Amino acid sequence: MNAAAEAPTSTIVVNGSRVELVECGQGRPILFLHPHIGLDPSAPALAMLAQSGRLIAPSHPGFGHSERPAGITTVDDLAYFYLDLMDALDLRDALVIGVSLGAWIAAAIAAKSTARMARLVLANPVGIKVGDRETRDILDIFAMLEGEFLDKAFADPAAGKRDYRAMTDDEVTVAARDREAAALYTWSPYMHDPKLKGRLHRIRLPALVLWGAADRLVNEAYGRAFCAALPDGAFEPLAGAGHFPHIEQPKAFAARALAFANA
Repeated sequence: MNAAAEAPTSTIVVNGSRVELVECGQGRPILFLHPHIGLDPSAPALAMLAQSGRLIAPSHPGFGHSERPAGITTVDDLAYFYLDLMDALDLRDALVIGVSLGAWIAAAIAAKSTARMARLVLANPVGIKVGDRETRDILDIFAMLEGEFLDKAFADPAAGKRDYRAMTDDEVTVAARDREAAALYTWSPYMHDPKLKGRLHRIRLPALVLWGAADRLVNEAYGRAFCAALPDGAFEPLAGAGHFPHIEQPKAFAARALAFANA
């Protein structure tokens, strides 16, 4: 059975705000930060990570059933929130793994403090500006119909398809909250923090940029530029996956992340 699915979703209050999280497994802490499409507690990648440590996978404030206080409106705010969450859980030498928006948040956290981190895995990260002001680094996901988004984001578009008619009212509400929160955090400026690239030199711990090679929302040159801005970054392409490699290649995703953590 899926270990992540067996673990009930619990909540934690951080600075007066309640967020939901999946927590399962034992051992070293593994903090998983989900992408803008939200957190699936039953995702096989989470179960695989939980086999090698204490997995903590929160829904970001405003996503899922997590509360969003009025003062959290940017990814920079989320980074400070997660510093407080790591303090509240007393995480030490954590492996921090982020995907897409989650990778942006992870990098923003590490640029502020790596005191509770051991290693960093950034899968198809966004969050910096690579091209000039006239060049769009990342396709506009909010201007796409779902079919086009799936075609650009996944190696196999069927991997991301959802049947909204078969979903419960709560599941539809969560999907709407996820999209609303994603727009709040990533729309202006679109998918980046103008200051983050200049702060990546502060991330003085080993970092792996894991790149789903079939990503057509963001090209590989962007991922390599992100990696090059890290003092101790390594770049690894992952075949058979697009922008969300933890969904399309969960076994390889978890294996690569854990191998890097153990190196």
